[in-house]
Amino acid sequence: MSARALMIQGTGSDVGKSLLVAGLARAFTRRGLKVRPFKPQNMSNNAAVTADGGEIGRAQALQARAAKIAPSVHMNPVLLKPQSDIGAQVVVQGKVIGNAKARDYQAMKPKLLGAVLESFGRLAQECDLVLVEGAGSASEVNLRAADIANMGFARAADVPVVLLGDIDRGGVIASLVGTKTVIDPADAAMIVGFIVNRFRGDPSLFDDGMKTIARHTGWRALGLVPFFEAAHRLPAEDALGLGARDSSRASFSTRTEDRATGVARPQRIVVLAYPRIANFDDFDPLRLEPKVDLVFVRPGEPIPGDASLVILPGSKATITDLAALRDAGWAIDLQAHLRRGGHVLGICGGYQMLGKKISDPNGIEGPPATVEGLGLLDIETVLEGDKVLVEITGETAAEGVPFKGYEMHIGRTTGSPQPLLKLCNGEHGGAVSADGRIAGCYIHGLLTDDHQRRHWLQRMGAQASTFSYEPEIDTTLDLLADHVERHVDCDLLLELAREPRLPE
Repeated sequence: MSARALMIQGTGSDVGKSLLVAGLARAFTRRGLKVRPFKPQNMSNNAAVTADGGEIGRAQALQARAAKIAPSVHMNPVLLKPQSDIGAQVVVQGKVIGNAKARDYQAMKPKLLGAVLESFGRLAQECDLVLVEGAGSASEVNLRAADIANMGFARAADVPVVLLGDIDRGGVIASLVGTKTVIDPADAAMIVGFIVNRFRGDPSLFDDGMKTIARHTGWRALGLVPFFEAAHRLPAEDALGLGARDSSRASFSTRTEDRATGVARPQRIVVLAYPRIANFDDFDPLRLEPKVDLVFVRPGEPIPGDASLVILPGSKATITDLAALRDAGWAIDLQAHLRRGGHVLGICGGYQMLGKKISDPNGIEGPPATVEGLGLLDIETVLEGDKVLVEITGETAAEGVPFKGYEMHIGRTTGSPQPLLKLCNGEHGGAVSADGRIAGCYIHGLLTDDHQRRHWLQRMGAQASTFSYEPEIDTTLDLLADHVERHVDCDLLLELAREPRLPE
């Protein structure tokens, strides 16, 4: 094994680990190195389909893109997809192996370490550098005994660690120094340096802060990274990012039509953010559209009366989220929205909700149940069979507008409605109402495709956009790499990375 490895752990969740790894991956790839991202354990309902027929966390798919390599199941060998407050679906090397409550999963983790190390070893054999991302906080000493995500992995594979702190949330000196204080000395010895992230203002004002952290920990200061303003243009990993992403578009939400001048406001598109929302990154391209005001509506908030399109997104617990939708009053709001001439689109779990009935006879997503759907499309769904994980292309059945995306679902949907899509395999997919205003399908990434997104905006009477999403992502990754290289000692990071030693 000739590859070197370096691990980025954090003082907490959402401190910017995923983004930093993506920036480093692009920066080192541009230097001519073969880079592979790796996250031993991830928890997210935003997932991506891989070319080898599995699924991984969306963040690792973005990091693979930053490294200019196709995503693989081995980049995220353990993926947890929350289905309740205390339980999650467990995906190992891309395949679902079952469901587990939090306490039961703690007992499973030591058995999963072998798969984690196997995947890591495979990546290390095909590259020059493996960039490993930790999960949550390095200081979760209550979970250390069976850990496979942070120091448990670092010690098992002998990978040096850089600790990342977030100054934007406050208390970064205490969080970094406190981590050194509470973790095992042998774990602390794995840490070779620290980085402070999301700084705002004059960096010279934090010179003493960096020196204080270094003095109390004995770790090297590797960088003070200013806030990266373009971060909102990249896909977020989980629902923790939704609030910040909404605020990034606040200026758009305040624009209204000026009747005196005839200046039209942007099209308002609403996404229903039910509790187990999944793959909401499907709608990132809409956030970046100049003529769109994208709003995520949460339980307790009504569907705005001026919405042009209401989207029912994917769900990790479809029947549970359908009940939450009704409890929020959104079923009534949807009827009012349709009476006003609005459009409705369901994706994956949202598509299932639009039908007449959803059955889960085997309790795949919760207790066995059969419930009435919203009855807006002439379809019925049974949650059974193997999980479908496949990239797919095709075109709209009526207009012939091309698309590319992926399917990631459990369930068989039947009925005799007008099909929405014609798939590349010759089959029809999805459904659309007779008047064309209610539609749904299983295709994630439908609106990521520029052709489809423009088609949907035109259907609602919006001005056609020239915005192209995929080039925007690559441009932003290059900007991120530039940003990281300016503020992190990347040469020293490469020196600190070392060849891992996997157990026999």
